[in-house]
Formats: sequence, structure tokens, C-alpha cells
Amino acid sequence: MCAGQVCQYNAHMKRREFLSTSAGALFAGAASNFAATNSSAKTLSTEISNARATRSSNFLDSRAQDKAQHVIIDTDPGVDDAMAIFLALRSPELKVEAITPVAGNVPLELTLPNALRLVEIAGRRDIPVAAGASAPLVRRLVTARYAHGENGLGGVDFPAPSLKPVSESAVEMIRRIVRSSPGEITVVALGPLTNVATALKADPELAKMIRAIVLMGGSLSGGNITPAAEFNFYVDPEAARIVFDAGVPITMVGLDVTRHTALTDEHFKTLSASQNPVSQAAAKIARNAIDHTRAQGFLIGPNMHDSLALAAFLDPTLLKWKNWCETKIRI
Repeated sequence: MCAGQVCQYNAHMKRREFLSTSAGALFAGAASNFAATNSSAKTLSTEISNARATRSSNFLDSRAQDKAQHVIIDTDPGVDDAMAIFLALRSPELKVEAITPVAGNVPLELTLPNALRLVEIAGRRDIPVAAGASAPLVRRLVTARYAHGENGLGGVDFPAPSLKPVSESAVEMIRRIVRSSPGEITVVALGPLTNVATALKADPELAKMIRAIVLMGGSLSGGNITPAAEFNFYVDPEAARIVFDAGVPITMVGLDVTRHTALTDEHFKTLSASQNPVSQAAAKIARNAIDHTRAQGFLIGPNMHDSLALAAFLDPTLLKWKNWCETKIRI
């Protein structure tokens, strides 16, 4: 399997300039899909150098010519997950076939209703949400409430969702959707890879039917949980190994890139100026996340890891990529 990268932001962008800002994905949505309500939004620029991301050898080049990309979003919302999901649901470049929450940033009993809330806020009740794994394959769940708040959405108290999850499990839904459209579905994985690994284990033929996996996870230059481990891979390293060994083309955007991003007060102002449900919800999450990060003594952040991964999938020219043909998951 080839994965790999060295990535750097390009200049001279309009929509892409928002995609490449430190808050990445969501603020692209504020600039373009929200343009009817916020046409005067200012572009924000972030200069990133010597950053890295990994990709499959030809996938991003080939998909740039397509129109609507069919995707399943596997996620553990999560502040930055929420921003990425909002962007995906507001992007005509994507046809989101399903959202499959998994335990990660917070337990499944929170990531599942969070995903349902986000779909409702975005007015996309047509998108099915299927409950995924409540624990890693073999380990005890480690969460990141310290970063995402007790409820995963920065502590913002949204109403309980009226939308219900489908009866299918996440694994069943992933298998059914991929098998019904072989070679057409990209899995965008923004959390621990438990759901994806379980689907691959349960269905050995599935790997050759998945068009690609785009993921936020891993690192080529150190971790954010231990000196070596990035959070998503740390939570379920066995799942990460299964996914990387499956032979599916993988595009990896790791900490090498995402730790250079930061959610800022300017992003909050841009979002809060747009009077629509998505931008208002995003502004509330952003405000709480920024305040929480400052209260912990950090002058910059929080990082928008998942938002950047989704943004780079939407527009691969945001980053420079390098192929890597050797990947090892050390457990």
C-alpha cells in the first residue's frame, strides 16, 4: 500500500483560501455555501510550511475530475469533527451517503446524538446515521473530554435531537453502501478506525470495493497523546493496523499538518455574522472551544484536525503531497 506526503498550503485562492485557513473546513463553508447570508466574509490566511500529509498514489488526482464524491463519514464528534461535518453537509462536491459515529473524543452515547444534532441543524435529515462501536477492538476507551468538553461539542447545550439513528449498525451500513456501489464510495474517517476495521474484518472482499479511505490520524513527527502517538491511532491502534494492511488506497492527513491549524476569534466573528442555523451553531461551538483552550493556558488553538482533512479532500490543491510506500503501525 502506498501512502505519503509533504504538504504545504498554496496561495491565490478564493474558496480555497478559506479551506486553507487555520480553521480549515468549516470556514470554507462560511465563505461559499453560506455566501447568501455572509457575502462580505473576509478571507483568513494561514501560512504553513514544512507540513506533511500522506496519500495514495493516484486517488486524489483522479477524483479531482469527478463531480459529486460519494462518501461515508466515520466520526467521533468532537469539536473539529462538527466543523468538518458541517462543511461536508454544505458542500455540493460531496454526496454524503451516511454518517457512522464511533466512540473516541467522547463515548458513543455522546458521539451518536451529537451526529444526529449536527445533521438536524444542517437540515439534512435525509442522511442516515448509524451507531458504531462503543469501545476499541481490544482496549479500554480513552476519550478527549479535556479538549472537547463533557458533551463533545465544547459544552454547548443544544436541544436533544428528534432524529433517530437507523436500525442498522455502522458496520452493516458501511458494508451495504459499499457493496451497492463498488468502487464509488470513499470513507472519510475522522476518529478512531474501529468501525472501518470491523467492517473490513467482517467482509474480507470489502477492501477491494472501497474507492479510498481519507483519514485524519497518525503522525510522521511525534504525537499529541504520547511522544509518538496521535489520538485517533492511540485510541485503537489495532484498528489502524487492520485498515492500513487492508490494501485500500489511503490518504492520510496527520498531526504534521493539522497541528499547524488554529481556531481563532476572527473565525468566530465570521461565523456569528452569518444568520443561518449552521453558522450560528458553529459559532457557539467555536466560542466555547476557544474559551476552553484559553482557560487551559493555551494562547493558540484549538487545532482543527478533522476540518483540515475534509478540506484537503474537497480541494487536494490546498496541499502538496508526497507518496509513501511503507507504513508501519507500531503497537
